[in-house]
Amino acid sequence: MTERLAILAGSGILPRLIQDIKSNCLAISFQGVEHSMAQPVAIHRVERLGAMFDALRAGGVTHVVMVGAMQRPRFDASQLDPFTAALLPDLAAAMGQGDDHVLRFLITLIEAQGFSVIGAHDVVNDLTLAQGDFVGTFPHELTQSLRRADHVLSALAPCDLGQAVVAEAGQVIGVETLQGTEFMLRCVAQTDPTLRVAGAGILVKRPKAGQDLRVDMPAIGPDTIEQVADAGLVGIVVSPETVMILDRTTVERRAKERNVFIAARAMTC
Repeated sequence: MTERLAILAGSGILPRLIQDIKSNCLAISFQGVEHSMAQPVAIHRVERLGAMFDALRAGGVTHVVMVGAMQRPRFDASQLDPFTAALLPDLAAAMGQGDDHVLRFLITLIEAQGFSVIGAHDVVNDLTLAQGDFVGTFPHELTQSLRRADHVLSALAPCDLGQAVVAEAGQVIGVETLQGTEFMLRCVAQTDPTLRVAGAGILVKRPKAGQDLRVDMPAIGPDTIEQVADAGLVGIVVSPETVMILDRTTVERRAKERNVFIAARAMTC
């Protein structure tokens, strides 16, 4: 059987990158969701998932990759098809437990319809970092801050909170929540200087324990480098092989320009 990939796309550079690699892919998105794909893109209503799955089967799709930032689309109950209506109790229960549960629900649903769910890292080479230093060198004196950040990330994982922490001189000065990494870094940048220690702050970004990396792998990109530098931080630590580096060449160049180190290190606790 010939394999064909469908890209369920949100915004950002990754959906378009995969589309360039997989020229025979089927590009789809939901109505009301911003996407970065080249045309044509098949737009489906989230209330009519039955029609979407029928279209995937008709298009010969065998694999689905979900990539890009995707805000929750508006939901109009008057547009429900019978297939989606039958899912509402389980979907509502998942939504009430957080984004991780919603993603698990979607994966289970897609696979139950006969499609294989794969991750962006299964399609794009060199999307993550191996253990070691990528830009600059991780300073040994920041090990205490790294351990502190890892301890907090481990403790918060069961709460389905964010994937990033900012630690400085052994103290936590930022924790990612629903608002995202960019918002957290803006808050760090606005922190009273008397509470800061210059040249000692790092951003630590890792997947949560049990997180399904096929649909929810953490990422940093060129904008992250600017935000980290603007927040007065000196570097970024990510988990090896499990955090995406978007636009790798630009990330490397900007990190060197802004004197921000990037290192891949395993969890310390």
